[in-house]
Amino acid sequence: MKKLLASALAVAVLSGTLLPGATALAQTAASVQPIDGIAAIVDEDVILKTELDRAVNNILAQYAGRENQLPPRDVLQRQVLERLVLVKLQVARAQGTGVRVTDQEVEQAIAGIAQQNRVTPEQLRQQLAREGTPYTDFRNSIRDELLIQRLRQRFAQSRVSVSESEVDAAMAAQANQGAQFHLAHILVALPEGATAEQIATAQKKVEGVKSLIDKGEMDFSAAAVRYSDSPNALEGGDLGWRSVDEIPNAFASLMRNMSPGQVTEPIRGPSGFQLLKLIEVRDASQAGPSMVTQYQARHILIRVSDSVDDAKAKAQAQTLQARLMGGADFALLAQEHSQDQSSASKGGELGWFTRDEFGPEFGNAVAGLQPNQVSQPIRTQAGYHLIKLEGTREADVGERNRRAQVQETIGRRKLEDEWNRFLREMRGEAFVDVRVGKAAEETATPTAPANGG
Repeated sequence: MKKLLASALAVAVLSGTLLPGATALAQTAASVQPIDGIAAIVDEDVILKTELDRAVNNILAQYAGRENQLPPRDVLQRQVLERLVLVKLQVARAQGTGVRVTDQEVEQAIAGIAQQNRVTPEQLRQQLAREGTPYTDFRNSIRDELLIQRLRQRFAQSRVSVSESEVDAAMAAQANQGAQFHLAHILVALPEGATAEQIATAQKKVEGVKSLIDKGEMDFSAAAVRYSDSPNALEGGDLGWRSVDEIPNAFASLMRNMSPGQVTEPIRGPSGFQLLKLIEVRDASQAGPSMVTQYQARHILIRVSDSVDDAKAKAQAQTLQARLMGGADFALLAQEHSQDQSSASKGGELGWFTRDEFGPEFGNAVAGLQPNQVSQPIRTQAGYHLIKLEGTREADVGERNRRAQVQETIGRRKLEDEWNRFLREMRGEAFVDVRVGKAAEETATPTAPANGG
């Protein structure tokens, strides 16, 4: 649930809600009463000024004591508004393509977030109330995050593929060059089909940023927060640790010839101009074992089909759950009632598996259970599951699985590139009428440049 917790925090910050931890600071930052009104029209949706103000104030709370790392208020407002626009567009696209999230799935995700914060769902609700955060807003932000996650998953399945030869090449590169690079970047974005004037302006901007860094007038992280158009601008442009196969070939060759602390000259790429900073280098062996959490569980599946509708399947699962709560043996009920033919004869036993092996809904449910605890009925594409967690363990990814790990790494890098291109296209095609800041003085256009940060 940690990954969901981090991403939920990002959406919560943008949607004007805070998880426990940034309390008094957020309240102080929000002491100025916002003016009601519309900050932007996004196709058929709107972003309210109060929504934008809360999101900006929450960013200020996150940077309390480090305000000098943030850009001027108007620039920060533009960055946050752009993120809100992208959230609106992604949620609308998800809903328009049939992606759905049930109320039960939202509550299940919130229960996982509460567990990560070591509180009960009710205590989480109380903390949000003390901080002045409406629980409805918080739930909506989690729903939006789940919708975006599923849209991204669907996108990955349809657009991203990794060939066996790519895996072979990456594994050979790892064997010969086991280096990993800790990177950060600054992006000066260009719209699709940029004009010569737009290219010249972007190049002048990125060269100016590089000059500030070279002269020591601003460190790289502060420059990223202030000037980068990347979605991770407010994180100082940090890209984390990347192995060779996670870096585009043109960048990887540069990294090998750089020393920690060095910054590249401006690089023209498909998204615009970039500056890359090499923060640290380590040998892959220094990263330690590739540990993953594995779960051992049993399940009972009640399928949804043409003959058994959703309500009937759910009712049957709830009846079985009641029997389990009354002391019935899980394995026996699985043998008698589970419609998963591969596991029913084994009492629903699934063996050891990783969190996402059976899909995100199943994995999120398992991750939220304690050993010997039985879940509520969990809805997946197959139907309703009752899951009993029997144990967890930390396991090193053996040689047998390293190929799959490399394939996943390459796929993740490809997905990142394709997804960012998809967001730029979606942003460029959208009608966005900004009504605050300098952009409010400009005429709304469906081909506005896409700024991710």
